[in-house]
Amino acid sequence: MRMMQLAGQTLSLSEIAAVAHGDIQIQVAPSAHARIHASRKAVDEIVAREGVVYGVSTGFGKLADVQIPTGELRQLQLNLVRSHACGIGRPLSPAEVRALILLRANVLTLGLSGIRLEVIELLCELLNRGVLPVIPEKGSVGASGDLAPLAHLALTLIGEGEAFHGGQRLPSGQALEKVGLRPVALEAKEGLALLNGTQAMHAVGGLALLRAKRLSRVADVAGAMSLEALKGTPTAFDQRIHRARPHPGQLAVAEHLCQLLRDSEIRESHLEGDPRVQDAYSLRCMPQVHGAIRGALAHCEGVFEIESGSATDNPLVFAEAGDVLSGGNFHGAPLALALDYAAIALTDLMSISERRTDRLVNPDLNEGLPAFLAPHAGTHSGFMILHVASVALLNEAKVLSHPASVDNLPTSGGKEDHVSMGMTGALKLRTIVENAEHLIAIELLCGAEALEFRRPLKAGLGVERAYERVRAISRAVNEDRALSPDIERVATAIRQGDFDSETETI
Repeated sequence: MRMMQLAGQTLSLSEIAAVAHGDIQIQVAPSAHARIHASRKAVDEIVAREGVVYGVSTGFGKLADVQIPTGELRQLQLNLVRSHACGIGRPLSPAEVRALILLRANVLTLGLSGIRLEVIELLCELLNRGVLPVIPEKGSVGASGDLAPLAHLALTLIGEGEAFHGGQRLPSGQALEKVGLRPVALEAKEGLALLNGTQAMHAVGGLALLRAKRLSRVADVAGAMSLEALKGTPTAFDQRIHRARPHPGQLAVAEHLCQLLRDSEIRESHLEGDPRVQDAYSLRCMPQVHGAIRGALAHCEGVFEIESGSATDNPLVFAEAGDVLSGGNFHGAPLALALDYAAIALTDLMSISERRTDRLVNPDLNEGLPAFLAPHAGTHSGFMILHVASVALLNEAKVLSHPASVDNLPTSGGKEDHVSMGMTGALKLRTIVENAEHLIAIELLCGAEALEFRRPLKAGLGVERAYERVRAISRAVNEDRALSPDIERVATAIRQGDFDSETETI
């Protein structure tokens, strides 16, 4: 079993996903031990001299001016965790919880939080031994970090709350005992160190963002299949056009489409006598639109990578100078804005895909294909309602793509008077990605069905390979049948990377 060493390094989305979905274990790198110990020593010295430092010897938020007697510091941290564990709704998925644990442990190894090494090691062992805290998905406003979700994580560390283990939902104390772990007693500042951070929105949003990146490439495949079925022209993908407006994403999509369409018999069949000079925007402008979406997602990925190795606690302990400084690194604004940007971008990807699906099934637009791709239109409805389902998915995505980050309601008695709403953004993006996977699956199903009516001519080499993947899990619709299972199978195939061989070169 592979082991990932954590030292506060930058983690890519693919590295996070590998831990979230795989068998990779984590541990604190030996190189991080000294700075973690130094940070903790600085906190212990503050406690010994009865210094007044936020979160160490004071209350929290609006209660920051209340000094806590030394004898009550442990109780202060325990009360913090218990009182903040008020999450609502369904638990985060196992993959999201594993990603959350990874991210939280990694930033704590930076040695800026004043937390003991053994607490970080216990956090790592939760993941390694399959004890996954029950973390409700709602209740965070994204500043001072994801307090409620991270409090539920901390509850398991102290043997309270609930956790999943071996497919069972158990009291955390029992789950820890089953795997030979003992709960920790929190010392000064450690509860706060566990709670202040952006790792819940990062885990949920980061995994969704990685799915969105994959989908942006599969959309090229679906679009190329639609173009072939509609007897479109690849002229608009000529690299000379795109070098004249050299956005990286636009150039990459144009090249990808040319690869997918190479050696098309369908194209050769209508080169002569085709009166069309250019196709509709949803076909002709794929490089510009899909490329812009790639650019947006790449920007968001960069933000998430920086955050993965960033200290998001408050206050931060700078052991060399002996300074403990209060700031606002817990504020989720960088992630919140990126999550909203990704949601808008992916909704636009859904929008252009839905337009292509309409052209495939609409008898007024589909270049001589049967109405709704039904072999006996009238008696059969064919793919009519698949397009209706696409519109429903797109409508929901449009509603959800309204940015969460523009909203604000002060909390904590006005002390926390501007919050990020980043967790809302992450949850919205997750739903949009799921909708988009199904919507692109519908375009692939319609495109594959439309190609049946162009036989015996073959589409481009890449399109034909994608067609075979669709047909491996969804047979042609020679008579009406319920297509929900087909949509689900193709969406699952997209999510699992079954179409990646058509995207891996770009």
